[in-house]
Amino acid sequence: MKGAKQKTKKEEKSPIRKFLDTEEPLLGFVRDMVWVLCAVGIIALGLVVFSGTWPAVVAIESESMVPNMNVGDLVFVVAPDRYGDLQTWEEGIATGYGKFNEYPDRQGNQVFGDVIIYRPNGDDKVHPIIHRAVGWYEGDPNNGYITKGDNNQIPDQLSGIQSVGAIKPVKPEWVVGKALFSIPYIGYAPLHLFEFAIILILIMILHEIYLRRREGKK
Repeated sequence: MKGAKQKTKKEEKSPIRKFLDTEEPLLGFVRDMVWVLCAVGIIALGLVVFSGTWPAVVAIESESMVPNMNVGDLVFVVAPDRYGDLQTWEEGIATGYGKFNEYPDRQGNQVFGDVIIYRPNGDDKVHPIIHRAVGWYEGDPNNGYITKGDNNQIPDQLSGIQSVGAIKPVKPEWVVGKALFSIPYIGYAPLHLFEFAIILILIMILHEIYLRRREGKK
């Protein structure tokens, strides 16, 4: 009898094992969501280690950088000093360096330098802007980068945003990072995150229903 009791205790599953092996539909759905969140967390951690900044990816939402960047592109971002110093258009002319410069700008000029991601006037509540660093402005206390979209006619600093007012030269601490490379179309996912989340949840539910019916037939 004593041996039988010990055997029963050994065979009894722990709460974690029960959760992982559950066949309850609701718990199964929760388990799948936990796996998804863990996978997303691991990917996010890897991106931070690789890029040295956050957000490590941004989606292009406007046509201000067309044709070198297009709506729906997913852009990978790195810290300003990672993989080489940040260079402006003016500096790039001297060195011949340029990122995302396959096509000329709106005025027909070949573009040079880095494309940076920055928070206008340092405001965290406003979506970051991704434009080319044209040059450096010296004008205490407003020292900073002058920026411009390749498809725009004027620099950002001659325009404004309703919630923050006139855009000031970009201070280094406002720079999230610089664009490293982009992947076309993938950026539509974060641009329509709610819709994609609904689709993913529906797929998971349908998959769970399919597995239950297959088990029932067996």
